[in-house]
Amino acid sequence: MRIRIIWEGKTKDAHLRALQAEYQKRIQRFGDLVVEEMPSARRGGGSGGKRLSTSERHLLEKMSGAKRVVLDERGREWTSAEFAEWLGRQALRGTRELAFLVGGPDGFSTQFRNQADILLSLSRMTLTRDWARTLLLEQIYRGFTILRGFPYPR
Repeated sequence: MRIRIIWEGKTKDAHLRALQAEYQKRIQRFGDLVVEEMPSARRGGGSGGKRLSTSERHLLEKMSGAKRVVLDERGREWTSAEFAEWLGRQALRGTRELAFLVGGPDGFSTQFRNQADILLSLSRMTLTRDWARTLLLEQIYRGFTILRGFPYPR
């Protein structure tokens, strides 16, 4: 199963970039991982627009056939164990690709969120995009270690 993570913009903090690189390296021991940075989109409608932007339409085309997981504050909240169980079920069901999407400062439009297979919230607290990216990578790695019975999650 391939995991694709797409996020808008670049991580500014060098320390978080280093953590992200470390977790990407660790995740790749378990399978195929692709991380893509999209250029920052300019949205005229501001936060929570209802219509799809051009970049959102492009993303939907790019992810056809993938299970789309959009990070969103209104999404499901799981424990690490529940997330690991979900990852395991996806692999058992033969999911070819999981695509995780982290939006920019304005998030995604309502119409784009409606196209998601799952809306996932990493926390009820507000996280910066850079921290959300890092936390997502860490939780994916943690999920794989839980599934394999590695001591990391303890």
